[in-house]
Amino acid sequence: MTPSFVVAARDSGSSARAGVIQTAHGAVETPAFAPVASQGAVKALLHDRAEALGAQLLLVNAYHLFLRPGVDLIARMGGLHRFMAWPKPLLSDSGGFQLFSMSPLVKVRPEGVRFASHLDGTRIFLTPEDVVALQAKLGTDIRMVLDYFVPYPSSPEAMREAVALTTAWARRARAAHADAPDGGQLWGICQGGVDPDLRRRSIEDLLGIGFDGYAIGGLGLGEPKARLFEILERADGLLPREQPRYLMGMGYIEDLLEAVERGVDLFDCVLPTRNARNGTLFTSRGRVVIKNVKYADDPRPLDEDCACPTCRRYSRAYLRHLYERSEIGAAVLNTVHNLHFYLDLFRKIRQSIESRSYLGWKQRTLETLRQDI
Repeated sequence: MTPSFVVAARDSGSSARAGVIQTAHGAVETPAFAPVASQGAVKALLHDRAEALGAQLLLVNAYHLFLRPGVDLIARMGGLHRFMAWPKPLLSDSGGFQLFSMSPLVKVRPEGVRFASHLDGTRIFLTPEDVVALQAKLGTDIRMVLDYFVPYPSSPEAMREAVALTTAWARRARAAHADAPDGGQLWGICQGGVDPDLRRRSIEDLLGIGFDGYAIGGLGLGEPKARLFEILERADGLLPREQPRYLMGMGYIEDLLEAVERGVDLFDCVLPTRNARNGTLFTSRGRVVIKNVKYADDPRPLDEDCACPTCRRYSRAYLRHLYERSEIGAAVLNTVHNLHFYLDLFRKIRQSIESRSYLGWKQRTLETLRQDI
């Protein structure tokens, strides 16, 4: 059987690597960034534009789609790819983060999770097997197990319980996925916060079960950056090199570049699209907060080195005008630019790894990005 992941190049002097994830709906060149389309759409962006910008895959959320419009409806429509008219790979999050963020409404048991819908209060119970089945009905290419994590900081006892429950659920999810007929991949999620011993235990447990890829979850919750990067370094030494690694929900550019250096292959985050709608734009020379009055009569493009449609046609003054008037076009044009910036950044990451010059490229890039203009 052809491996689902192949490493094509490795950097000189770091663990950064460039590879290819093969899925039923095409290949994903890594390191890669997945724009977030939780409910089947990237906010303020049509799918043809996402394709034109270079998006290789989108992330959808099984929890949200389960509530609306419902996975049975999507299955009757021919699966999620057909329903949302997206021909490329889809990655589905299991909804573990939503359980974390809705904690007052959630009751976690060894059997599964009981919660109240944030839409109408309907009481719902889902098991790890249910979550696998939901994603199979969606027909996504990469599916995540149901995991459980606790806030930072938490007591050692709470952390151990979260790791034990995540392992038990992962084992049940793997067994349920064995019956999936469509060839979708199932990835495990390691937990353990910033405790090195718990992270090791979680990873070893998942390796004993066996998955198509491995995600690093439960980070980016306020822990010190030094401890975050330490956990990524330790994970690099523990996770198998012949399988892909996915850092969930991390979007700050400095964090992404540090994670790539430590061998991470896949990322997702709402940060570029959410910031676009809030008027914070990323450029090759730093951030632009477009609402600032200094841009009111600025005739320059947002980023003179950017080839996106927004920068090719519109001035900073016009973008500020749209944002100040709350025009829909502001969200659209800003989102086009921010996603282009992120996806182009990952193209450059891949090129620098292929030329074995990632560390030098990373340092030069960070020096120009750490500013507001």
